Amino acid sequence: MYFRPLLGFTIAATLLFAFLMWLGVWQVQRLHWKLGLIAQVNANLAAKPLTLGEALKMGPEGAQYHRITLDGRFDNTKETYVFTTDANGDAVFHVLTPFETGAGTFLVDRGLVTPNLKDPSTRRAGEIAGDTRITGVWRIPDPPGFFTPGPDRKTRVWYSRDIAGMAAADGVKLVEPVIIEADAAPNPGGWPRGGQTVVAFRNEHLQYAITWFALAAGLLGVYLAYHVSRGRLGLRAREQPGRAR
Repeated sequence: MYFRPLLGFTIAATLLFAFLMWLGVWQVQRLHWKLGLIAQVNANLAAKPLTLGEALKMGPEGAQYHRITLDGRFDNTKETYVFTTDANGDAVFHVLTPFETGAGTFLVDRGLVTPNLKDPSTRRAGEIAGDTRITGVWRIPDPPGFFTPGPDRKTRVWYSRDIAGMAAADGVKLVEPVIIEADAAPNPGGWPRGGQTVVAFRNEHLQYAITWFALAAGLLGVYLAYHVSRGRLGLRAREQPGRAR
């Protein structure tokens, strides 16, 4: 077998091959990280609810996706609505309400209402007054996107869960920059409907890893085929003209 590599082509191909392999390995590492994250989130959701003191000791990130039980009262005069769509594509609103506890105020996502029930007067039974206990999921919401419309402050409708903006608009000081997503315990009158926590992590790292490794393999194949076509790679050396057989 003989191999006479082209220097410039070999250097460029080697660097590109190493880069593609690094991308593939990085995606494998990301895959293991994502699987670990999903397992941790599922474990947090399955654990018994934390007390407020326990959650505060863990901090906003540490308590993420843990269930928590809070005692306090809703300030229904400061309801805010976040527009979204349901599984059928129909318009709905998340009802977000300040919840006053002994340690301060939290913002609670009480669940969904349909547009005809956005006005609190249409669901008075669900406007819980006085001391109450709720259980929900501790969440750090995603920040508004670049193309997210601004809020309609007149109707108190927002298009993302911009809790900092909501709190500032109502002059509310939150204990932590989080939302407590109420569980599915039914509210009086049936609305809002809680239990809307969605845990969906995009996990395409395996596909990405396969893609990068396949490109690296393809590059190697092109490299070898090119050298074969140029007579620089083969199983037997070519005989020189005039040499005895």
